[in-house]
Amino acid sequence: MDKPYLREIFKPALENPVFVQGLPGFGNVGRIAAHLLTKFCSAKPFAELYSPYFPDYVSVSSKGICLLPKYEFYFAPMEKNNLVIMTGDIQPSFDDVVAHYHVCSEIVDFIEKLGCHFVITLGGVPMLEDKPQVYVAATSPRLAAEFMEKGAVIYSKGRIVGGTGLTLALAKEQGMEGVCLLGSTPGFKADRGAGFLVFKFLMKVLGKEIKEGL
Repeated sequence: MDKPYLREIFKPALENPVFVQGLPGFGNVGRIAAHLLTKFCSAKPFAELYSPYFPDYVSVSSKGICLLPKYEFYFAPMEKNNLVIMTGDIQPSFDDVVAHYHVCSEIVDFIEKLGCHFVITLGGVPMLEDKPQVYVAATSPRLAAEFMEKGAVIYSKGRIVGGTGLTLALAKEQGMEGVCLLGSTPGFKADRGAGFLVFKFLMKVLGKEIKEGL
């Protein structure tokens, strides 16, 4: 394999789709939030992305089967918008800038072909604060203000590393709008609380109130 490879399992019937991405990172917040979203929506996997830019190891299943690292795309029908949810257990090495650009460009090209018009990336941001909080960065001041009115805090004068920030920025360059939702976390270990907070906020934005823990 010398270039990224997309394997489509089936072609979902998409109408006005919104793309949601959650990958590992600080506190594994994005990955946890995306996993909760796929479970809550009973999302179905429809495509897989493999790439030589992913880490050079395989995962081994409980049955001893070797599996290549991959990103998985899920389809979930919603009342107002269909969701295309992408998640995975890995990212390219944070030291390999070119790899991140290649992989994120492949993602953006694919979701553009699917007709996605809005992008939401999920992640964590290291914050040593007592109050759990969801931060937002957006592709426009208007969107940032809208999400601030929904309860998020503007994430300003910082950096968003890896695919969480880069996918959104590249999507903006191709004419899509979107936001990045970041859950505050100490970032030292998997933070299920921060992941659930981001998931709960996202569902509120999508018109589905989540009142209890899962």
